[in-house]
Amino acid sequence: MREIFANALKEALKAKDACRVSTLRLILATLKDRDIANRGAGKGPVEDDEILQILAKMIKQREESAKIFSENARPELAAQEREEIKVIEGFLPEQISEDKMKDLIAGAIAEIGAQGLRDMGKVMAVLKERYPGQMDFAKASGVVKDLLK
Repeated sequence: MREIFANALKEALKAKDACRVSTLRLILATLKDRDIANRGAGKGPVEDDEILQILAKMIKQREESAKIFSENARPELAAQEREEIKVIEGFLPEQISEDKMKDLIAGAIAEIGAQGLRDMGKVMAVLKERYPGQMDFAKASGVVKDLLK
């Protein structure tokens, strides 16, 4: 995925797309920071599944910022955050619909034999392993909680 980001950055620089350039530089800087942190912890560089999680987190951060900017009468900053979200979403796989998400969660619960809320962590671990970047895990945890009650 790093090569995809690097190529996209080159294309954005050639096209003089300032928003895309700054967003891609931010992504690459975030990955580099995580690599440095991993190196300090004795781990290897960030892998693709972790990159997808990082991108999803970046989208959530921008959604929160855009909401705050909108509430505080700063529509130009909110618009900038939404543009960055569009750029980042372009690198994520297609998101799973809520209906399909419920089916997948029910399948995972049945597969591991989850009995109650104490097994919620196991179910979430399976989902995060199988569907990185494809599922909103904040929503998924609510669904898991409802199904395990």
